[in-house]
Amino acid sequence: CMVLQDVKSNYDTDVFTPLIREIETITDSEYGKSEDVDIAIRVIADHVRAVSFSIADGQLPSNTGAGYVIRRILRRAVRYGFTFLNKKDPFIYRLVDVLSDRMSEAFPELRSQKQLIENVVKEEETSFLKTLEQGLVLLENVISASKEKTVSGKKAFELYDTFGFPIDLTALILSERGMQLDEEEFNIELQKQKDRSRAASEISTDDWTVLHEDDMQEFIGYDSLEAHVKIMRYRKVVSKKEGDMYQLVFNITPFYPEGGGQVGDKGYLGDVHGDVVYILDTKKENNVIIHFVKNLPKHMDEVLKAVVDEKQRSRTARNHTATHLLHQALREVLGDHVEQKGSAVHSKYLRFDFSHFAKLTVDELRQVEDFVNARIDGNLPLIEQRNIPMKEALDQGAMALFGEKYGDTVRTVKFGQSVELCGGTHVQNTGDLWHFKIRSEGAVAAGIRRIEAITSDAVKDFYFDNNRALFEIKDLLNYAKDPVKAVANLQDENVGLRKQIENLLKDKAKNLKGDLKNEIEEINGINFLAKQVDLDASSIKDLSFELGNEFKNLFLLFGTDNNGKAMLTCYISKDLVADRDLNAGKVVKELGKYIHGGGGGQPFYATAGGKNPDGIKEALGKARDFID
Repeated sequence: CMVLQDVKSNYDTDVFTPLIREIETITDSEYGKSEDVDIAIRVIADHVRAVSFSIADGQLPSNTGAGYVIRRILRRAVRYGFTFLNKKDPFIYRLVDVLSDRMSEAFPELRSQKQLIENVVKEEETSFLKTLEQGLVLLENVISASKEKTVSGKKAFELYDTFGFPIDLTALILSERGMQLDEEEFNIELQKQKDRSRAASEISTDDWTVLHEDDMQEFIGYDSLEAHVKIMRYRKVVSKKEGDMYQLVFNITPFYPEGGGQVGDKGYLGDVHGDVVYILDTKKENNVIIHFVKNLPKHMDEVLKAVVDEKQRSRTARNHTATHLLHQALREVLGDHVEQKGSAVHSKYLRFDFSHFAKLTVDELRQVEDFVNARIDGNLPLIEQRNIPMKEALDQGAMALFGEKYGDTVRTVKFGQSVELCGGTHVQNTGDLWHFKIRSEGAVAAGIRRIEAITSDAVKDFYFDNNRALFEIKDLLNYAKDPVKAVANLQDENVGLRKQIENLLKDKAKNLKGDLKNEIEEINGINFLAKQVDLDASSIKDLSFELGNEFKNLFLLFGTDNNGKAMLTCYISKDLVADRDLNAGKVVKELGKYIHGGGGGQPFYATAGGKNPDGIKEALGKARDFID
């Protein structure tokens, strides 16, 4: 591209120049005048491309895996805009429109997913800018409290770990102030965290013990729920979470492995002697189906009978078929912009994530349910094609999901007009679902909605439980003709009473404040008070911050007994947080054991709840230990 366009850099090609011009306009900056500004503009232009393509391809920002990489890339772009272009508000999402105009001919998903990309990027920007703003205040406190030119790496790590404040930005700000960061101490703290994380999730796996050399394995789970099998190899797996387990590989298996959002099959292994070993899960690793058991069969060298749990399989199959019908319904009711972004298919329920930009209305939810139930009532048969070429499947109208990996040959699953590439298990006829009911709908990320739904027996239980609850409500309301109106009237009355109580508590707190000010004592330069009070959580919070505005270096610990439920509330002035390394979250976490509970919060304000109000007095007595 550089050669064809006779330019010196990729950033001078027509791939980047429209983005660079737009960044100049939005940020009121000029490219080519300052090295720092130029680098920032190039970073933002490059990173918005990478992030946009990834989101369009189905990968959303998250805290784990590939999603974490996307989040880190986007946050780096935000950081450069914040630091070098002085942009304190979201703006990178506005570049998606320019990118789409320039690149959507080569990558059409940029246009079809443009609104989703903009929403996701904007939400990520907004969230991280709040983090930066909060982190800057805390870093300023650390700098002000530091008596040395080198700032503690432990303090910097706390900003990084607790608040997500970037370590390179910390180092840059310190450098501008003529200070430096103790990077060695920071790296030590970072390594400690990695070691803790690794220890918590550590899994040790023994080598495979091979009983038969043949590596071929046949899956027959679409057609049969049982088979006579030989154990080809096995190994022991130890994890802190699950304990000791064994993994078995059979020559042939009817067990479906976890995949495509569907849970793995359960069942058992039996032998002619009457011994049974339960298969607790099934997964796939390196294209081999692995069965998880707690104990090894007694007769490893014999032919064993492998049997899938039919009830779980059939319920899971119903819910998997329902996800296909739901996907079709959402595209029909909401529009073709709807794309599947994730799913979880269990025996008891299904979960379906999809791209959409607004909460579904009651009418839309009803339309979706009616659409699916009409297909159930239509008794549509399963039309399945196995091992057909990918291109042939797509030519037949099969829907492929972004983010999913497909081989050269695929399996298609068709119910009526719903055709998808799918390796999961399904019912033979949609009538087997009996009924479909949406249990909840909500947002999981910017532009991503989630529906949880149920089918078959679970729907019957749902209607029975709701009907019983309705009769119980009517009974409590003395069989009111209109229970909805009766509940609304009670709510209005309750709001009025709560307002009265709130005003009374505010008056009580106001009167109490004067007494508490007189009880505050100075210990080692800290204004200290630990006391049990009779106030609600909201009043305690207001009171704490009011006292915090009047007293510097303030350490407060309040205990309350609310109808047998204990609560501890800790407030610590921000100057103490920075200067004395005090942390309200750590205080309530430590003292929570005395009230048989726990909690947490921010370094300057935190709460803990427990079920032992008798321990409040002891907890208050221990508060001094944190400042002595």
